[in-house]
Amino acid sequence: MEFTKNQAVLSWIQEKIDLCQPDSVVWIDGSQAQVDEIRALAVSEGTMIKLNQEKLPDCYLHRTDPDDVARVEDRTFICCEKEEDAGPTNHWMAPDQMYAKLNTLFQGSMKGRVMYVIPYSMGVIGSPFAKYGIELTDSTYVVLNMVIMTRVGTAVLDALGDSDDFIKGLHSYATLSKEDKYIVHMPQNNEIFSINSNYGGNVLQGKKCFALRIASNLGRQEGWMAEHMLILGLKNPKGEVRYVTAAFPSACGKTNLAMLIPPEGYKKDGWEAWTVGDDIAWLRVGEDGRLWAVNPEHGFFGVAPGTNKKSNPNALECTKRGTIYTNVAYNPADGTVWWDGLTKGDEIPETLIDWNGQEWHRGDAKKPAHPNSRFTAPAENCPCLSDQYENPNGVPISAIIFGGRRAKTAPLVYQSRDWDHGVFIGSSMASETTAAATGAVGVVRRDPFAMLPFCGYHMGDYWQHWLDMGKKIANQPKIFHVNWFRLDDEGNFAWPGFGDNLRVLDWILKRCFQEIDAVETPLGYEPRPEDINIEGLDMTVEDVAKLLSVDKGLWLEEVDAIRAYYDKIGRVPAELQDSLNTLEAKLQEA
Repeated sequence: MEFTKNQAVLSWIQEKIDLCQPDSVVWIDGSQAQVDEIRALAVSEGTMIKLNQEKLPDCYLHRTDPDDVARVEDRTFICCEKEEDAGPTNHWMAPDQMYAKLNTLFQGSMKGRVMYVIPYSMGVIGSPFAKYGIELTDSTYVVLNMVIMTRVGTAVLDALGDSDDFIKGLHSYATLSKEDKYIVHMPQNNEIFSINSNYGGNVLQGKKCFALRIASNLGRQEGWMAEHMLILGLKNPKGEVRYVTAAFPSACGKTNLAMLIPPEGYKKDGWEAWTVGDDIAWLRVGEDGRLWAVNPEHGFFGVAPGTNKKSNPNALECTKRGTIYTNVAYNPADGTVWWDGLTKGDEIPETLIDWNGQEWHRGDAKKPAHPNSRFTAPAENCPCLSDQYENPNGVPISAIIFGGRRAKTAPLVYQSRDWDHGVFIGSSMASETTAAATGAVGVVRRDPFAMLPFCGYHMGDYWQHWLDMGKKIANQPKIFHVNWFRLDDEGNFAWPGFGDNLRVLDWILKRCFQEIDAVETPLGYEPRPEDINIEGLDMTVEDVAKLLSVDKGLWLEEVDAIRAYYDKIGRVPAELQDSLNTLEAKLQEA
């Protein structure tokens, strides 16, 4: 069967067939029959374990190599022509040198295997936002995950036509050699290579590789933005649906906010929350001068541990059909899965098979699921999926929200004075480490725009692109910073978080539509304490005032830390240096 007559596609694929030398080639057409066939093959070859089809229909378990369990930032490269253009936050190698290395590693890597050709679309096929890619892989795990995470099949080739405008991706798990593992981006040729890994974030090339690293570079060239952001729609009691995007570093509640459940009082008043995306947003300026966003993905690649009925019931519901679980524990008693935090006490199974395939018993010190175990779930499973999710034009954005985990520094919420000041806030984003994560408490890590590992070019140039975009947006979204993790004097979280974060979003949206006043502080605009709705909470207005307080001494230290970080980055736009100087001056005047 002839899938395409596109000579650019066919000649590139033949070049990679000659290099990798697979025994056969299979084109992924997107049909359910073919998916079922590949699932059965994956089970027969031991790559997947079929789960209880009554309790978890169309769900499967996959275990990776024990040395292949997460993204490998130290083996991830941006190979642009000039090293300085990759910037200090990316690893770089000269393209010619990297091509030579990769050609050696890929040579004959698929002997005895099938090469799968996966045509895929990021975004609704045929939409103004859509970008197309083809990933070549020898992994059934990659095929089955890409079918969930992207829009896959012959419709993509039809939309591409005879164009050569597609992202070229090559993956082989090869020998899974730890020393020869590479995730490589060639922005000048729109190419992605990954070898010697079979873990999602390294090999599902539509995700971070394409949708952020390559797309961020395309966005700069073409005048749009690829961002590590959730997209959330909020319906107020008047029936108005308003949309926000938000960027948070890891462990800051991004998925929980994307799938927010309003607190009871807000539910009774008619508030509803709708998920458009949980991880990535592509943003363009619309004909109306507003910023419009789409989620280019088609599924969720979520962290399993800690996901439960209380923390995120919507995410848990997503996993119950058509899902691939990676490195969670297997429950042999009923053919289902388990991970840490799913259940507690006597509800924890007595015996499990851990993520390494070893027997585990309740009470054992080791954890049965890997801390970075994952679920790949279809977006259509989400109970709170927005009815605008498939809108080819996206949704209009009213607010952009940045956040981090800060114990004492950042207040609950504040608003930037203008777009450029908002870019400064995004550029200086930071979180403090937790003991569970690192063994050290309170170490501040900068993660500008939550894009540190995902920006495909120099971070200073990325900040400049944000400033340039601001000039193109006639009706700019307002920009805010939030901190759900402020601690009280006893070291406890002072804000309840989770669904109650809607109380802060309520104020944010009122600010976007000039429905409420604010107080100017050295940081920007803050709520009056009485303007945060705490009805139903065990809190007072005085408690809110503490959450909004600005410690002058801590913030002057923060100024010094940001200045030192800017010195490391280089190429910092003058507008951001000006915002930093203004912050320092306002603090000293306060």
